[in-house]
Amino acid sequence: MTSRCTFAHVDLAALQSNFRAISGFLAANAGSPKGEHYESQPARDVRSADLQVGRGLGGGGQVGVGPQADLPPGIIAVVKANAYGHGAPAVGLALQQAGARILACADIEEAIVLRKAGVTVEILIFGALSVSDVDGVFEYNLTPTISTPGAGRSLQAAAAKHGVRLGCHLKIDTGMNRLGLRHDNLDRTLPELMASHNLEIVAVYTHFATADDPDSELFQTQRERFEQALSRLPTFGVTPRLRHAANSAATLRDSRVWYDLVRPGLMMYGVIPPPLASTIPLSPVMSLRSRVVAVKGVRADEIVGYGARWTVPKPGRIAVVPAGYADGLDRRMAGNCSVLIRGRRAPIVGAVNMDMITVDVSDVTVDTGDEVVIIGGQGDDRIDAREIAAAIGTNPYEVLCRVGTRIERIY
Repeated sequence: MTSRCTFAHVDLAALQSNFRAISGFLAANAGSPKGEHYESQPARDVRSADLQVGRGLGGGGQVGVGPQADLPPGIIAVVKANAYGHGAPAVGLALQQAGARILACADIEEAIVLRKAGVTVEILIFGALSVSDVDGVFEYNLTPTISTPGAGRSLQAAAAKHGVRLGCHLKIDTGMNRLGLRHDNLDRTLPELMASHNLEIVAVYTHFATADDPDSELFQTQRERFEQALSRLPTFGVTPRLRHAANSAATLRDSRVWYDLVRPGLMMYGVIPPPLASTIPLSPVMSLRSRVVAVKGVRADEIVGYGARWTVPKPGRIAVVPAGYADGLDRRMAGNCSVLIRGRRAPIVGAVNMDMITVDVSDVTVDTGDEVVIIGGQGDDRIDAREIAAAIGTNPYEVLCRVGTRIERIY
């Protein structure tokens, strides 16, 4: 069997190390004063025994313990969107092996892929289920989110049909205005939900819209709204054991929103959400690599690629690399980003095509067959997802998630 020149290398050992580093960071700082602009501290070495001490679920937590201020939050390891492009089956199994006790994905279909790969730990479904075939929740032992009244009705009907009492997470919309029961409309939505005798609310959560924006006041507004909603839940008969709100950015930004569980995604894959920084020892998990398939000379004033978008400024050489937008490269990378060849940067010139790019190697000695690093390190240099995202005006989530399906992941 032959393999394409372009492939993604996914370092599962780095992934597991990141998971343990985050667990260690939470454990080391659980007793520290709570507040915004939380200062990340280097994580201590975490042994397997440490993963059994704490609250909540996931690495660093016990199941169903409930809030205890002196214990670290558990971890919900987020593996939605094919584990941010890294490959959900392999990533899910690696996290389970590392001690993760709850994973989260976007929908039932993503969760089924994990189950069929052999993942046995709890899987939380983030997405809306109002129009889904929810039988998969029962067949594959999944934990659904109730984020709309319709989802509650669908799950109640299905749970009654299966003759079970179903544990669910309740999502409250505190200002993002996407999924979730509105924080200011619970008087209308919760009574119907609590009349659903086959549903049990085991956890309540919210989602921050601006956790990665230190200048936004909405983050603290959402935190306050969530805590107000939590204080009101018992009046409706809702007594969840667990609360969670913090994605990667919120985990780094404010320990007051750690609650019983945190939900690292991007951070777990070794990328800190910009513009934040952290001293947690994390390593990028994915690199994207290819090879030079052709090198040719070009004369001054000639053009390169579709649309004649780049005119050669002086006699030089270009290298052709078989990776393009069908592989997930953004067309905006042309003229804004470089690749690494022999440890040197070579600018992407011309246009990003469906299947290939051209790079200016006039100042680099290059031969056919040389390794090309699109994301990752080579020699003493590194190009990471944050750098690419900043150069093309997007975020690193998109850079990673867009790595295409025809790209082989080598673990």
